[in-house]
Amino acid sequence: MESTRIMQGEKILNEFVSAISSISIDHNFSCIVEEFVKCDGKIVTTGIGKAGHAMKKFSSLLCSLGFQSCFMHPGEASHGDLGVLTEKDILFVASTSGKTREVVEVIELARNINVHKIIGVTSHKDSPIRQKADFIMDMGEIIEAGDLKMAPTCSILVMLALTDMLALVSSQERGLTLEEYGKYHHGGYLGKKARGEI
Repeated sequence: MESTRIMQGEKILNEFVSAISSISIDHNFSCIVEEFVKCDGKIVTTGIGKAGHAMKKFSSLLCSLGFQSCFMHPGEASHGDLGVLTEKDILFVASTSGKTREVVEVIELARNINVHKIIGVTSHKDSPIRQKADFIMDMGEIIEAGDLKMAPTCSILVMLALTDMLALVSSQERGLTLEEYGKYHHGGYLGKKARGEI
């Protein structure tokens, strides 16, 4: 029984590795980095379900790297939360299928207030986000891990990898220094390490 569990775990780990290894980036990535670097407003992330959790993490990482960012729940956007957006902001929309009603609607709502740019990350070829966004980070074709191939696993790993990469490249191009990084991390191990205290 134990050996079967270990084999199953290793099989799933290999599926994760395969998903990450299959990521490819194109000209759109360079364009998105440029938009992030020159953004004078906020980068507002949005998504629902597991993609929403990934976008909360993305926004948190951006803040730690010196970008102004926040997460906006797409379900709350039409009930007043859309007010967080301005014409200077970038709306970053995440959905593996790109077909979730609330997520597609939030793009249309953002267009009504002339948000600066809309960027999407999605997988499905027929995702409506592809036509509605200014730039797309293509996740490629995703096969979820496990026997059911249903639970959002590989898709969220790819989403996290793409957005982590985007945040790091953009912050490097902005010239983020270790000293500046330390100022955003006043407490805990990372702050002390960045300031050379340990």
